[in-house]
Amino acid sequence: GAGMFLRLQSSMRWRPTHPPRWSAWTCCRRSATSATEPHPIPLPAQAQVVICGGGITGTSVAYHLSKLGWKDIVLLEQGRLAAGTTRFCAGIVSAARPVAIELKMADYSNRLYEQLEQETGVTTGYMKTGSISLAQTQDRLISLKRIASSLNVMGIPCEIITPKQVAQLHPLINIHDLVGAMHVPGDALVSSPDVSLALATAASRNGRRFSLHLQNPLLHDRCLISRKEYIFLHEWAYELGLSGEEHVSIPVHACEHFYLLTYPLKEPLASSIPTIVDPDGRIYIRNWQGGILSGGFEKNPKPLFTEGRNQLEIQNLQEDWDHFEPLLSALLRRMPDLEALQIMQLVNCPETFTPDMRCIMGESPAVRGYFVLAGMNSAGISYGGGAGKYLAEWMVNGYPSENVWPLDLKRFGSLQSSRTFLRHRVMEVMPLICDLKVPRWDFQTGRQLRTSPLYDRLDAQGARWMEKHGFERVKYFVPPGKDLLDLDQSKTFYKPDWFDIVGSEVKCCKEAVCVIDMSSFTKFEISSTGDQALASLQYLFSNDLDVPVGHVVHTGMLNEQGGYENDCSVARLSKRSFFMISPTDQQVHCWSWLKNHLPSDSNLTMEDVTWKYTALNLIGPRAVDVLSELSYAPITPDHFPSLFCKEMSVGYANGIRVMSITHTGEPGFMLYIPIEYALHVYNEVMNMGQKYGIRNAGYYALRSLRIEKFFAFWGQDLDAFTTPMECGREFQVKLEKGMEFIGQEALLEQKQHGVYKRFTMFILEDHDTDMDLWPWWGEPIFRNGRYVGKTTSSAYSYTLERHVCLGFVQHFHEKTGEELVVTTDFINQGEYEIDIAGQRFQAKAKLYPFSSLFTQRRRKDEVELSGYQRE
Repeated sequence: GAGMFLRLQSSMRWRPTHPPRWSAWTCCRRSATSATEPHPIPLPAQAQVVICGGGITGTSVAYHLSKLGWKDIVLLEQGRLAAGTTRFCAGIVSAARPVAIELKMADYSNRLYEQLEQETGVTTGYMKTGSISLAQTQDRLISLKRIASSLNVMGIPCEIITPKQVAQLHPLINIHDLVGAMHVPGDALVSSPDVSLALATAASRNGRRFSLHLQNPLLHDRCLISRKEYIFLHEWAYELGLSGEEHVSIPVHACEHFYLLTYPLKEPLASSIPTIVDPDGRIYIRNWQGGILSGGFEKNPKPLFTEGRNQLEIQNLQEDWDHFEPLLSALLRRMPDLEALQIMQLVNCPETFTPDMRCIMGESPAVRGYFVLAGMNSAGISYGGGAGKYLAEWMVNGYPSENVWPLDLKRFGSLQSSRTFLRHRVMEVMPLICDLKVPRWDFQTGRQLRTSPLYDRLDAQGARWMEKHGFERVKYFVPPGKDLLDLDQSKTFYKPDWFDIVGSEVKCCKEAVCVIDMSSFTKFEISSTGDQALASLQYLFSNDLDVPVGHVVHTGMLNEQGGYENDCSVARLSKRSFFMISPTDQQVHCWSWLKNHLPSDSNLTMEDVTWKYTALNLIGPRAVDVLSELSYAPITPDHFPSLFCKEMSVGYANGIRVMSITHTGEPGFMLYIPIEYALHVYNEVMNMGQKYGIRNAGYYALRSLRIEKFFAFWGQDLDAFTTPMECGREFQVKLEKGMEFIGQEALLEQKQHGVYKRFTMFILEDHDTDMDLWPWWGEPIFRNGRYVGKTTSSAYSYTLERHVCLGFVQHFHEKTGEELVVTTDFINQGEYEIDIAGQRFQAKAKLYPFSSLFTQRRRKDEVELSGYQRE
């Protein structure tokens, strides 16, 4: 298998003008059939960085580190350079990606590879062919139009074309079942091993000492190198993570990936013919030496190496024509003229996949200086250049130049590293690469891993679940008598079936009282014997935490640039103890940030108490009545003001932490209940609340409430590149609190000079909720016809009876494109449109939420989008 496949890629050419200082170059040029094994050259005693894995990602990181000035780089690889997954890569470089950061990585990779041959003298096989993504259904065409909107505003040429235009671009394609397609003329093909070689060649020229060692990185007795940083970048990342003294959890798993090679056609395909991606047929098709290279992502993938195997088995994977048959049938339907073509070979190679279809990047939370770049989900060559750039920046500067949170290793916890979980999840993930992903879809495998004590109780009442960081959370509750099959199976880009259900939950939150189980929130307790906790937290948080005991402070932990590393609420439980509540997916990231920035003081303790407390959110005007009847304690605003925390009894249960916040802007309380009392307190609340019209609600209702109140959420709206000054949260920052805090200088500068982006609320005006496509997030925003930013989240406001989108507006100079300060006048004086899959809808921009009085007017003709004030 693998030997014949090597002819697919042009043989590794090496034509440097100056011989690089590679200490083991002769080893990788030596024949694999040589009778004598080359003696491994001794590893250096120390290095600035050790990179394990000499594929596209390893060489890309080395290249970018050398560009950033690092001179002492050791690259470990077994066998030969680019001998792993990179050698088998289909070589398709495409920017047609739905996730913004992946799109940017792929675009950068393409531009890097285009000039690499000129820079290094190494032939890379780069050919700009363009790509055509086919749509067999209207829903698929909508998803392509959404991607096209993102590509166009990023300056990447792209257009939606008709089936006839597809036939003109690629005459062999059967177009009879197509409804349209997306053409990206800038996409390209490369020879992946040669790109790796070119990157390594450039790194060797840039570095004072760049050494390639052909040894198995798993043999740690040979890898005792004193180094500043360690990076693991290949399909054995899981095993390597577990091979050190301190285990590093890297959730990746391999599957077999098949593609076939054919002999040239009678009339060989032109080298410039576009690559075809047919997601509904689950296949891709590219030119290969006048013939075809075609593979795909079958519905029933075959996981590999679950028990951990020797890497050499990569070379021994077997053909499986029965398994490939559905993909072959799809290929012959798409290109009927191939029936008589002679097939050269079916290639079977391993590809690594991650639990959420996004690659893994960043520093381990367990071991400082241990960086990971792995799990490319079969897009390694598209992402390799950009991913290497971001990781190198991260290592050199302490942070990358873009928000890479969607790819950060710390989005996962150790709970996602179970081999059984990974095996089952990748069997779902691999087909999902081609499946149609509509808004709010959920993974089906690896579920019910982390649950609230109330899970069964809520499930019996019609709860429909989604998962966040492994934790089951309620989307909404299906009333008795509703057709459940319809609700779960009708996935759409338009108005969803749950629209009226969520509407009734929102109405109950506004008029009576609802209960939402929010146990998934991350919860930490930080305490000290003296003033150490207060002093440390004052340095980490932008708001003033030196408040009276019992007060709750909304604040955030900022980085040196003033961006949000974390957004949270902190309650002062006592003079020396604080209770911190953060978003669900912040559990690992937040703990790591605190651990790295808190002083190592034995008098200071930090505990993750997420699992100790069940959290119930009582939302609505009657919440105060329910709670006062259950606690026999005065809960009036005089006794229990807003943003207050009090420990009290609820029913028979003692020690319930009650806070007068709801994270929605609506009145109500959060109850943090020791888990052994959870069922009792929930039952008491539901029984007592019956006379007040209580009902269960889910996170979809919560989202609608918080977005219409202009509440930003971390991970969706806020990130490490967003400051409080840019999102109207100046009131949560105390610049003059009497002591320095991280990010203070950056905020002072923004206060003096202004901000370059501004968090803005948009109300869609000419949008028909019943008939038009719904906004999701990531939609381009246009001001006076010019692109100014993207939405970050959106929801239907049942109060305004309009869609509300939140997003950032930037101000670019019309001629130079230079970023300019965004003023209030700039926001208020523009005419705005939101682009949903290529269709633009008029929108009103606002910098503050509507007042409560205003939002009580329900009829559309009464909605005057002016004359409001901050709540």
